[in-house]
Amino acid sequence: MKEEGIQVQEAQRAPNKKNPNRPTPRRIVNKMPKIKDKERILKAARDKQQVTYKGIPIRLSADFLTETLQVRREWHKVIKVIKNKDLNTRLLYPARLSFKIEGQIKSFPNKKRLRELAPNQYCKKC
Repeated sequence: MKEEGIQVQEAQRAPNKKNPNRPTPRRIVNKMPKIKDKERILKAARDKQQVTYKGIPIRLSADFLTETLQVRREWHKVIKVIKNKDLNTRLLYPARLSFKIEGQIKSFPNKKRLRELAPNQYCKKC
């Protein structure tokens, strides 16, 4: 991917201070003035599978709108219940719940659809 033409409006490290007890590196949050630049970077990262910086693998992820974050938060209680049943759950982009039932991977866009399609045992508390 060519780096020319990509502009960063603002960059911040999060958290501000590095915790010596935590071996993971700090996050760097970049704000891009153009959505197309962000999409190009994320697309290149998905295509390449693993992105490196100075030979060290780095992880890239997109930020979410407030509405998307709220919908993702609503899934947390359901995820806890499902994980207690020893099932592997995932939140797919932007806010779809996915997990394996009876050997098949199922994906649900909202709680209503989960109640309709999944057995009651997975959604009693939703």
